[in-house]
Parts: sequence; C-alpha cells; structure tokens
Amino acid sequence: MVKAGEGDGSLYVPHLSADNVDIRNPLQLLKERIVGNLVYQQKASVVALKRGIESNLVANDPLDFGCTQADSMSQTTQRLQSPLVLQSAWARKFIPGSKLCIQPDADENKRENSPRERTGIWGPLLPGLTDDLAIACLIRVPRIEHKKLHLVCKRWHHLLSEDFFYSLRKSLGMAEEWLYVIKTNRAGRISLHAFDPIYQLWQPLPPVPGDFPEAMWFGCAVLSDCHLYIFGGVDMEGSKSIRHVIFYSARTNKWHRAPDMLQKRNLFRSCVINNCVYVSGGELEGNQMTRSAEVYDPSQKRWSFISEMSTAMVPLFSVVHNGTWFLKGNEIGSGNSMCEAYSPETDTWTLITNGMGNGWGNDCISLNGQLYALDCQDGCKFTVYDRATDSWKKFIDSKLHVGKFPALVAAAPVSLNGKLCIIRYNMSISLVDVSSPSKQVESHSHDLWENVARKGHCRSLVRKLWSTIAGRGCSDSCIVCCKVLEA
Repeated sequence: MVKAGEGDGSLYVPHLSADNVDIRNPLQLLKERIVGNLVYQQKASVVALKRGIESNLVANDPLDFGCTQADSMSQTTQRLQSPLVLQSAWARKFIPGSKLCIQPDADENKRENSPRERTGIWGPLLPGLTDDLAIACLIRVPRIEHKKLHLVCKRWHHLLSEDFFYSLRKSLGMAEEWLYVIKTNRAGRISLHAFDPIYQLWQPLPPVPGDFPEAMWFGCAVLSDCHLYIFGGVDMEGSKSIRHVIFYSARTNKWHRAPDMLQKRNLFRSCVINNCVYVSGGELEGNQMTRSAEVYDPSQKRWSFISEMSTAMVPLFSVVHNGTWFLKGNEIGSGNSMCEAYSPETDTWTLITNGMGNGWGNDCISLNGQLYALDCQDGCKFTVYDRATDSWKKFIDSKLHVGKFPALVAAAPVSLNGKLCIIRYNMSISLVDVSSPSKQVESHSHDLWENVARKGHCRSLVRKLWSTIAGRGCSDSCIVCCKVLEA
C-alpha cells in the first residue's frame, strides 16, 4: 500500500495490486478507509496550521494561514483550512503574536436564568389553585401590603403592575381611598405624602421628578380616580411662569409626563368635570392677568382652549356642583368680589349675583348633593348652602376648636370614604359624618367628628414656640392641595 502525497495535505489513497488485495468484508473495509481518511486529513490540517502560524505566511489576512498545494496538471490552488477556525465574517480574527482567549462576562455575579424564565413558562400564582382563584385572593389583600406583594415573585410583580388588577378591585368595590397631601418648602421643592385612613399610617412616596422645576402657585387635579396631576405655576423668583404637566399614578406608584399646557400661567383655578381638567384665569408672564381658559382631555392627551371668562379676576375659591364649575375671586382693577359659573355642555360663562356668591367666603366642597364651606380657621365649623332660601346657614359645630396657631389652620376640605375630611397644616386630620340628615343637630354635633391622625400636633406646638422665639412667622413647609386617590 502506498501513501500518496504524505505530508502535503492530500487524501490517503490506497494502491491496489495483486499483492495487497484485501479479502475482508467490503463494508468493514470501507469503514476503515473512511476513518483513516478523516484522521489523516485532520492531522494534515493541524500540521498546516502550525506551519502557517510559525512562518507568518499571510501578513495581510491573519486568517489566511492554511496550507496550499499546487497541482501540476491543473495549476489550481487548494487551501486546507483547519476545522477549528471559523470562516464566518462575524468571527474574531486571529492576530499573530496575541493570545487566543475568551473574554469573560463583565458581570461575574450574573445569575443564569432558570429554564422556566428562558422558556417563558410561569408557574401558578398560588400553588394548588387556578389563576382565577388566586387573583380573587390577591385582590382582597389590603392596599398597604401591596409593596410586599411586589417582592414575592416576578409574576406577582407583573400582576400588580397592570391596570387589570386595580380595575378588578374597583369593579368589585375593593378599591381603597387614600389621602394625598402636596407640600412645598421655602425652596420650592414639592413633596407628596399619602395617608391610609384604615390603618391610620402615613406612607412614603417617590419624590417629584427632577426635570419638573421648583415652583409655587401651581394647580392640582385628579383624573380616573388614580392619577394626580400637577401643572403650571411660577418659579421661586416669581418671574417666570411655567406650563409643565406631570402626574402621579397611585397604581404604579410612579411619576409620568403629560402634554404641557397651551399657556404659561400661575395663580389660576382648576377643576375636573367628566374626567377632564379645566383651567381658568390666573397670571401670565409679565404680571398680566388673563380671562382665558383651557381644558385637557386625557383620552386624547391634548389641551384645547374654551370660551373666556367675562371679566378678568384673581380666582380665590372654586367648586364643582351638579356639573357646573363655580369660581369666586376679586375683579382686576376695582377689587370687587365676583362669582362666575361655567357650563361645559354649552361652553358659556354666567355671572352669579345671588346669595350663593355673596355668602361664600372660604373653601367649599360638594358632597351628597350639598355644598359645605368652612366657617372657621381650624375647620371645626361648617356652613351649608340652602337652595330654597338662597343663603348659607350654620350646619355643624364640633365645639372642640384646636386653636388659632398657623399650624392648626385647615388647608382644605375633601371627601374621604363618604365623609368630610379636614386636613390641617400640622398634618392632623378630622372626619365628619354628614351621610345622615337626622344627625345634623347642633346639640349632638360632637358625635359626628372623628380625629384619625394627630401626627405633628405636639411637634407643631414646640415648633411654633421656637419659631416665635427666633422671629419666624411661618412654618418651613406649606400644604398646597389635598386630594383623594383610590387603588
């Protein structure tokens, strides 16, 4: 038997003659020849690879270091490439003199995904129960524990991050209302605080995004019962009005951006009717008061102008009652008190000259078809508007006035779980049950009041004392608005 071209990379070709005829099984003989050819070809490729590296035959193309042989008959060149070298264009090129190595992963502590994560197949929400029964159990977990549910597993986190979970809670009457308080300090930094009336605990919330400027005299509104919008205002120097809009979602516990207002304004009033934000009046850039108004539709994510007010004024109070927006303020120039009403259905403004506007002098709220207004500084006395007599009359007095310190002044009344809620500047909270008309008796009015939060009461008295000694007449922070969100 003869080995043709030994060492030059050619195939192993046996020379048959009468002396070397193999009489073994043809299949076994064929198998041995194939294995022999493969082994010899691999050895030849390795030898050629070593020779190419040592001699550095191809300096221009680092990958072209295979062995070639010339056929004297056809004058064609054939390259033998090692099977260990990739020919793809995406393969890394070998540079002579460098070390062949594999770069380790940048994150050495990176955990390899489990087979379940790689395949996208998740287990049940609760072992032994179907997902429908598991969701029926999870939606009954108190809202204050939802942060813990996010940490159980990824599937629970995804479930609580979807609107489906909270929409189901709302449709089944399991959504919980929390009180949200927006405050600003002397530097204009905005902070948000949430109060759980069931467990009577204050909850930490994420800070306002840094791209929203430090401002004052801005507006607040609640859309879809779970989105708290902050818009407009003026910078702390009082020279530049803004029109930025952001909103906080009680379902995702995150801040989001929204389209800016059409005009930069501050010292305005806003309201929500049919899940749309209405903004009217205020001051534009250059200390110019305006009669313009605009509306924001969250379904279209767009602001649009509406009809202007009849007279430019500085709005002081506003309330929505029976689908109509009432504003009261001081007329520009004369300073006279005036009241206007806006109807979204007709897009018209109407001047109010009856007793409602004359007796309305404090923050007001519409609850159970009635208008209630604060009648004292600490929020312990209310008046109600009587439509039959077109006048405001005394409604309820707790006879438990907390004092006249600035920290004890009532910020604004809101509706919380069907009750009147009064939040004061020291973050103390009181509730008044006005659901039953039979209880509206002056002699038993103290039974309708409930103090659900006393946080900061004693501390505010000490702070007031030190502020008086230091000559400071105001506190470090101020409540801008109070809203109720559910989730």
